[in-house]
Amino acid sequence: MLKFPISALPVPPPSRLLIHNLTPDTGTPSYTAFRKDVLAKSPSFQRRARLLPPPCHFSHVIPFPIPFPYDPEPPSPNDEFVKANDKAGYIDRWLAEREAVHVQPPHPGHPNSTLRKYTAKKRDQPIELIGLSETGLRDCIPHLDVGDAFSILGAPTLADEFGEEAEGRPSDIPEVVEARKELVDVLSGHATLMTPPEVDDKAAFVPWSLRYSGHQFGSWAGQLGDGRAISILVTPKPDNPDETMELQLKGAGRTPFSRSADGLAVLRSSIREYLCSEAMYALGIPTTRALSIVSLPSLAVARERMETASVVTRMAPSFIRIGNFEAFNGPTNMFFFGGGQQDPDYEGLRILGEWVARHVLKLPLEEGAPWGKELVFEVAKRNAIMVAGWQAYGFMHGVINTDNVSVLGLTIDYGMSTLLNPRLVGKLRLRFAGPYAFMDVFDSNHICNHTDESGRYSYKYQPNMIIYALRALLDALAPLIGAETELQKAVEMGWEKDVSEDKFKEWTDKGLENRNEVERIVQQTAAEEYGRLLRKRLGLRRTESTDEKTLFKPLLNIMETHKLDFHSTFRTLSSFKAGWLDDESSPSPKLAAFIDRLLTLTPEPERLDLEAAKKEWHEWLDAYAKRIRGEHDQAAELGWSADLQKMEDERETAMKAANPRFVLRQWLLEDVIKRVERDSDTGKRVLAKVMHMACNPFEPWGAEDEETPEEELSKEEKEERKYCGLGEKKMLGFQCSCSS
Repeated sequence: MLKFPISALPVPPPSRLLIHNLTPDTGTPSYTAFRKDVLAKSPSFQRRARLLPPPCHFSHVIPFPIPFPYDPEPPSPNDEFVKANDKAGYIDRWLAEREAVHVQPPHPGHPNSTLRKYTAKKRDQPIELIGLSETGLRDCIPHLDVGDAFSILGAPTLADEFGEEAEGRPSDIPEVVEARKELVDVLSGHATLMTPPEVDDKAAFVPWSLRYSGHQFGSWAGQLGDGRAISILVTPKPDNPDETMELQLKGAGRTPFSRSADGLAVLRSSIREYLCSEAMYALGIPTTRALSIVSLPSLAVARERMETASVVTRMAPSFIRIGNFEAFNGPTNMFFFGGGQQDPDYEGLRILGEWVARHVLKLPLEEGAPWGKELVFEVAKRNAIMVAGWQAYGFMHGVINTDNVSVLGLTIDYGMSTLLNPRLVGKLRLRFAGPYAFMDVFDSNHICNHTDESGRYSYKYQPNMIIYALRALLDALAPLIGAETELQKAVEMGWEKDVSEDKFKEWTDKGLENRNEVERIVQQTAAEEYGRLLRKRLGLRRTESTDEKTLFKPLLNIMETHKLDFHSTFRTLSSFKAGWLDDESSPSPKLAAFIDRLLTLTPEPERLDLEAAKKEWHEWLDAYAKRIRGEHDQAAELGWSADLQKMEDERETAMKAANPRFVLRQWLLEDVIKRVERDSDTGKRVLAKVMHMACNPFEPWGAEDEETPEEELSKEEKEERKYCGLGEKKMLGFQCSCSS
């Protein structure tokens, strides 16, 4: 496959770019205006918190990861701006000197590429690549030339990060080194990719941040937007040019949506997002993807303590959320210092909806056909599949605000995202949240976010919160759906003009009649997908309507009652044999030993009611064995071997490919973060190994299937085994810090 340095990656035609099909901020209306009026004369405009005009979907902005509040050097008394008493002018000049506005020559190997790299003259901060995802690169942008990036990261390891053999080494080929340096410059926000100055506005490419609003903890928060996320590139997938991948930097500096925040991200939250994005993909759960982490070690960031900044690059076909629709028809308008909510803009709603329906969701619509209702139903199906994956694999998002729910049904925002504390909404105090977790000891009421005092986003309520978000989407689109229902065609430009208040309410009420159908779609789709995944985890191929009642729920009840580890229990069940229940011995020695093994999967063995636990496990395993034998009776139809023993082996193999040996537990994440923060040179090798394990979670890490004594394992195997364990008891059910 032909590979390109990042500045030479192909770009889709304007007809397939968001920035040429949605409405830009009136303050950055075009490439020319943005470059000449904003970047050159008033760069503070793109960093200034403000409400966008009601029709606008996005604002052009380029990465600028430097400390905020900005701290320019005091001017000399003879400075022209001092003499003119123009403090704002002095600030803008100081910023302009640090903006990446200086165009560089095209890449020598690709002189006709669409984009150019732009750099800054006075922004010379150290940048260090500490993570690059092989799977993200392979799946999303395989045509990107990363040079010697993997070589300089060193050999992935848990046990030998200080060893000389694990050290990274740069290439001795200049072109290879240059490809990596350019990659890191761009993915750190140090350099920017845009079209050359001479390109016409109609064909230009400029980075942007999206406007959206949302409900946070059930309270309307008004305009939010990409407060520290900037989309820097869109490129077609080589194997299917009709599909594009959008690259977005998170933590790359202030945007118009940053409110009073600095637009930066700390290394801790970046590591969490980087690892979990790829871990979720490996589990088969819809998600945004991760490409890289670049550390900015000299950029201090004040959170609960002083930390260092970093930039994570994430990828998706689109980052549009339900909150993007709420921005154009929210429940109320409000204004306060640094924020608020604009009046509704129904034409902006139509433009956004048509783009999403046809180019993001790619609904099979005939020209002029209604799309509003179909859009909501499709978003409902996708998010139902996503949340079913969360429930089946014990993932807890932590903050399912409507602005954190993707229209594509992708898990999004693993790192911390700006929100309003539910107790402090009236006081308008900003907080940060987004602390995901995977289930340890099974607890259906578990809350992974310590900001969530009411348990709104606890594990068991996650499907309900997705329905809540989808209601918000329907609320935003209801008048348009009602109008389309009456007209029997797609609404056109000016559809809301000269419409009486009564007619508009009639349309809205008509659109809201779809609420029950939206909920039915979510509940049915989620139940079917959840059942499919639980059967997969239990090595079953036949769907039975009683599975939830006879197998799934009783199994989870046993785990919850006796405080057993969620994932280890499923992994252990893969070695269960139905034939043990046929043993004439009562109880079967093998079955008794297996139940004893299951009961070791608790961090509190001293609190076990052994007699009750053994009885419950025996009853459940008996029902499970009957279910397995029932499948054996239909072996040919279900694709199992006719020989029961061979079928058992096939089922074990299938279950081990569906139940992870390695899980991104909270204690493990904290350990990795500490090792990277302590020494990035060695820590990035640990990070690389953990990423490799997260991307291959079903492998028998730590010599799982071997009977080798612990003392005879290699150092690496011992560390792998440790990283597959429960960790310290005090970290079980750990609730994440809410600062990022």
